[in-house]
Amino acid sequence: MGKRSWLWWVRISVFSALVLSGQASATLLGRLYFQEGGHSKWLETLVQIIGFPILLPYFFFVDPKMRVPTDDDNVRDGEQLSLYGRMMFFLVSGVILAAGSMLFSVGLLYLPVSTFSLISASQLAFTAIFAYFLNSQKFTALTINSIVVLTVSSILLVIQPNSASSNATNPISSEKYAAGFVCTLLASAGCALLFNIAQLYFQKVRDRTPIAAIFEYVIYESAIATAIVLVGLFASGEWRMLRQEMELFGLGKLSYVMTLTWTAITWQVCTIGVGGLIYEVSSVFTNVISALGLPIVPVLAMVFFHDRMDGVKAISMVLAIWGFLSYVYQQYLDENCAK
Repeated sequence: MGKRSWLWWVRISVFSALVLSGQASATLLGRLYFQEGGHSKWLETLVQIIGFPILLPYFFFVDPKMRVPTDDDNVRDGEQLSLYGRMMFFLVSGVILAAGSMLFSVGLLYLPVSTFSLISASQLAFTAIFAYFLNSQKFTALTINSIVVLTVSSILLVIQPNSASSNATNPISSEKYAAGFVCTLLASAGCALLFNIAQLYFQKVRDRTPIAAIFEYVIYESAIATAIVLVGLFASGEWRMLRQEMELFGLGKLSYVMTLTWTAITWQVCTIGVGGLIYEVSSVFTNVISALGLPIVPVLAMVFFHDRMDGVKAISMVLAIWGFLSYVYQQYLDENCAK
């Protein structure tokens, strides 16, 4: 591995900042929506993916088909994706994105935001597993340690005593807590699969400018997912309740609109950062950066939502950070060996 240019490090820093800031803000805003009187799982799902139109102006100034010279072995002539191949990538990703976003919405509805964030740490383990099968990711002792520790971290949250009542302001039943846990875990697995699918796609379009490739993928994937979720919103009948929901929102009508608007924007910011990190490095590295923000959300949740930080949850957070550091150290060893 050659020495990275300073511009590469700048791009990685920017993309990482987008992931960390967007992820934390969007998660907290999503919980705020439910806590202040929002009830529509379909609407919360929609705002996670509908922000893609803010990317469209880019294509008025830059040709999305612009190509750049490359020596990448993965993009020789004849290995490029056909239009049909690209559409299949977009379709599969869009369906998984829609399903995963709905599962995340259920998790946010039924779980304290700190618990939701910690369970989502299992996404790193899922990403490593999918990367092994889809992108030839190699396992080492440190990688396996990271997966095991992150798994134990999540399991602790579902078996702890009084876990369902850990949110003092909105206690929920054990059944709903279990449903939130399972949905969040499945959503984490779906998101991990999405990351690896995106990595496969970007390996096939290495001769395109990075921003064009990232924006194109995000726009088409999000457009398909948005269409699916809109069908669900209208088919479920939840759209009929939205006017009343806005009237009764605890912080007022304007705050209702602003909460949904900024949730959409911050999720899109996070998505751009994720796409950039996957393009520049890998799906697993992207999840490592996402896990880096793990301590941020629980701490902010204590401040804004008065979530309890009991002993079991604190141990779960420490284990999650331990798992994250194990993987970071493995990446450090890999890079030094490659030099």
